[in-house]
Order: sequence, then structure tokens, then C-alpha cells
Amino acid sequence: MTVAAPEIPRTPLDRLRWAVADAWTITRRGLIHWARQPAVVLVGLLFPVLLVLMFGYLLGGGMAVPGGGDYREFLLPGMFAMTMAFGIEATFTAVSTDASRGVTDRFRSMPMASSAVVAGRSASDMIYSAAGLGLMVACGLAVGWRWHHGIGDALLAFALLLLLRFALIWVGVYLGLVMGTPEALMAVQILVWPLGMLSNAFVATETMPGWLGAIAEWNPLSATVLATRALFGNPGQGGDSWPAEHAVPMAVAWPLLILVIFVPLSVRSYRRLSR
Repeated sequence: MTVAAPEIPRTPLDRLRWAVADAWTITRRGLIHWARQPAVVLVGLLFPVLLVLMFGYLLGGGMAVPGGGDYREFLLPGMFAMTMAFGIEATFTAVSTDASRGVTDRFRSMPMASSAVVAGRSASDMIYSAAGLGLMVACGLAVGWRWHHGIGDALLAFALLLLLRFALIWVGVYLGLVMGTPEALMAVQILVWPLGMLSNAFVATETMPGWLGAIAEWNPLSATVLATRALFGNPGQGGDSWPAEHAVPMAVAWPLLILVIFVPLSVRSYRRLSR
């Protein structure tokens, strides 16, 4: 029995169609994996909700918002951004598990576009992240959070949050390919948690020591938090520093810079596996 070899795309348009079709196959694979692990998905989605309840109700009574305002409305934009940052761990685990089990090498041996694996991984993680953000918005509405500007500003804020997540996905893909083992997750958590805590997600930078507040203001996460607070009309927006005065442009510039750095690194790392 003779098996015909797959036709190799020759024109740029054919190669693009080939890459998109392969990426969609990997995306579907990722979604099927999520569907077969409901407990893991549920824990991942509910963990940020537990943080909202803990900070909003257990610790919120002792929190003061500079300029006044409800702490839960101050907190929720920060938790939206933290949810996007937490996704690095899920991306890293999925990519490193495939690498350690030889699945990624199997993909590389197949006649498929070299960018499809990382692109498909990012697409499936974006769908999962959008679902997580939707759950967080529902949680926020349940505890009294509201956006006070128009729907256009609110949609722009959600777009900035998803842009941050999209950029951080590529960080997770790169780390998963480089480290290649799920056991290195602790190292990623050591990266993610300081990134989240050293920001304005839970407290305003004005309450920090001057040098620490300056570092927190230049945190990419802080830029997205501050921009979304301003777009939602929630407390804690504004400030006298340059990052605070240009929060929305910074919330676009930081993710784009991360993408410029980590997309090529991820694709290159994938191509160099097992060499």
C-alpha cells in the first residue's frame, strides 16, 4: 500500500493557509484537553475568585484607597490583570509537559508549519483566558463592582487585559520550551507572584516607600491595571508620575514589547528542540 506524501505548499498564500489550518488543529487539541480535565479548569478559574473574596472581604476593611472610593472597585481591575498573569503557569505546564513527553518532537517530525504548535497553543490559551476573564467580571458584578464610563471604554479596557494575556502567553511558551519539564513550575511561580505583588493591583503605589513605588509603577502589570481603572472609572486612577499620566499608551506598549521579544524566541526555541 502506497501512501501519498502531502503536497508541499509553494506560494506564500498556500503556506499561510497551511499554517492557519495546522494552528487550528493544535488549538482544537488544546481545547479538547481542557474539556477532559474539568477539575483542573475549575480550580484555575475559581482561584482568582477566591482571591477577590479574601482581599475584598477579609482584608478589604483595612485598606484605604487614596482619594477615597470603595476598595472592591479599586481591587477588581487589579484582579482582572492578575488573572491574565496567572495564566503563564497554565501555558508553561502545557508546553513543558508536551516537550518532556516527546509530543513536541513528534509534531516537529510531521509535515506541518513550524509556527503552528506555538500559535495553536496561544490561541487555545486565549480562549481559556477569555472565559476566565468573563467569570471574573461576573464575580466583580456580584460583589458590587461596576464600570462607570461608556461601553466603549469598558470594551477597550477588556481588550487591554486580553492583550496583556496574549503577550504573557508567549512568555509561558518560551519558558516551557526552554525548561522542558513541568517540575520547573515552581521557578515560574517565583517569577509570576513577585510580578503580581510588586504592582498596584492590591494597593496604590502611593502607599509604598518611594523607591518601591517607582519600581511598581513601571511594572507592565501596573500599566494595564491603571489604564483599566481609568477606562472603567474606578477608584485609584491617575497620578503625578509619567507612567500614571500615560497609562493607556503604556498598557499597549508593554505587551507589544513583550511580543517583539518572546514571539521570535519561542519560534526559534521550538525549531531548535532536540538538535
